[in-house]
Amino acid sequence: MSEALKPKRPAALGFIFVTVFVDVLGLGVIIPVLPKLLEQIGHVDVSMASQLSGYLTFAYALMQFIFSSVLGNLSDRYGRRPVLLLSLFGFGIDYLLMAFAPNVFWLFVGRIIAGIAGASSTTATAYIADVSTGDKRAANFGLIGAATGLGFIVGIGLGGYLGDVGLKIPFMVAAGLALLNALYGYFVLPESLAPENRRPFDWTRANPVAALKRLNRYPAISGLVSAFTLVYIASKAVETVLAFFLIEKFKWSMSSISSLGIFIGVLLIGIQGGLIRIIIPKLGQERSIVTGLLFYAIGLTLIAFSTQGWQMYLFMIPYCLGGISGPALQGLITSKVEANEQGELQGGLNSLVSITTVIGPLLMSSLFAHFTNPKSSSIYFPGAPYLLGAILMLVSTFIAIGSFKKNALVK
Repeated sequence: MSEALKPKRPAALGFIFVTVFVDVLGLGVIIPVLPKLLEQIGHVDVSMASQLSGYLTFAYALMQFIFSSVLGNLSDRYGRRPVLLLSLFGFGIDYLLMAFAPNVFWLFVGRIIAGIAGASSTTATAYIADVSTGDKRAANFGLIGAATGLGFIVGIGLGGYLGDVGLKIPFMVAAGLALLNALYGYFVLPESLAPENRRPFDWTRANPVAALKRLNRYPAISGLVSAFTLVYIASKAVETVLAFFLIEKFKWSMSSISSLGIFIGVLLIGIQGGLIRIIIPKLGQERSIVTGLLFYAIGLTLIAFSTQGWQMYLFMIPYCLGGISGPALQGLITSKVEANEQGELQGGLNSLVSITTVIGPLLMSSLFAHFTNPKSSSIYFPGAPYLLGAILMLVSTFIAIGSFKKNALVK
């Protein structure tokens, strides 16, 4: 990469951090606010509101699935910078629509735009790969985890507390942050992809299904990608069902849910923004992956069988420690792919994430509904989604270990 095109790494990584932060903030805002917003705008009860929420998640995930590979390949052709800036602008439009939507239809329009803009995480991770090498690659991916934690903190806080003042205020704040970040990035964000590492845009490569198939071109990562997929499906037990679980089992209020969300975000920041930079170099990527996945399984099992509300704070600690597996896993996968294919790789991985966002919430919410409805099951077990999540984490652990052995990744 020429000196002129070398990004100023602190400023560049800082911008990527903020970009991912704004993305997750929008999702965090929705968690405590969306049920009441849907009841108010759709004039429906809680049951119907939950169904509408599932459809909104489907619309968002479908757009991410379709456009992840498109944006990833566009970034391989034209560079990361323009794709990131346009995506941030799209987020701003989505939040404005969420704030001023007169009916449910416009909420769907907003979620569709957000799904397209949310595919920018493909480009954000490719940017990290562009400017990172060796163990720093995994550590810099940890910045994305830290941004996720901070975004979750601010988002769920805005949703839980500003939502009490007015349901639309959190979305207006999120819109302002997204548009300001786009403006900031326009002036400070350098391009990370050198001209010699770019390649022509190809619609066949941008096909999301083809992008998934092309992941099979790399035998060294096929098992890791399978583990990656299961981890994301399992994590939907917390992301999708947590608020319902806390209300159903412990009768928590919206502000109590927000408080736990803030605690989780603080843990994620500490672990992925700091601890991960110590653990991964010491343990190595392979052992970090296995250790993190086992922590995930332990945390989910404890949550499934929790009996008191206060235990949620305690049991979230091992669950959040599981977060060390994500950056290590992603860092290991990206290290096996050439620089001019990083955008395509991240597009394929993000397509997988989008599929899990369709499968995971539907699976986990259906399981929760089945074991909390006396008409559908004689067994009352609200923790069923978390137990399934723990099982999936253990399966992904064995898959990862098998992949290490097969490809001689463990020395």
